[in-house]
Amino acid sequence: MKFEGKVIKYGDNVDTDVIIPARYLNTIDKKELASHCMEDLDKTFISRVQKGDIMVAGFNFGCGSSREHAPIAIKESGISLVIAKSFARIFYRNSINIGLPILECPQAVDAISEGDKLEVDLDNGVIYNKTSGKEYKTQPFPQFIQNIILSGGLVESVKKGLIK
Repeated sequence: MKFEGKVIKYGDNVDTDVIIPARYLNTIDKKELASHCMEDLDKTFISRVQKGDIMVAGFNFGCGSSREHAPIAIKESGISLVIAKSFARIFYRNSINIGLPILECPQAVDAISEGDKLEVDLDNGVIYNKTSGKEYKTQPFPQFIQNIILSGGLVESVKKGLIK
């Protein structure tokens, strides 16, 4: 799995309440959730995010409530991948379950800037910053997790019989 996109960057402790504010949790419409993604933290996010962009963040990304609405809103907004120094465990699990690729790579996060262009190879665990020319290694996902992501999430993967 390979991704290429422009970076939208945030800091530490971005919680699920700013990823998708609780006042919008009365819908399961993915497009509606995406239209409010990050609005309490970054009013410009929804107007500047492009399909394929890569979100980069600091420590403890996705902390707070255990709602899966947060990774759904991020994925539906057009973000192809999230790279962070660390993720809240429930956010990490929810992301995989809905098919949102995520990577932990603190050294890359420290060196990546807003607007940088990245190429990411999940199969080999390589993050290449096309803007700076620097490369970072991270742990690639095991094949069964890659299958879940490629299938669009855990439910779709089970339907396709890809988890063994």
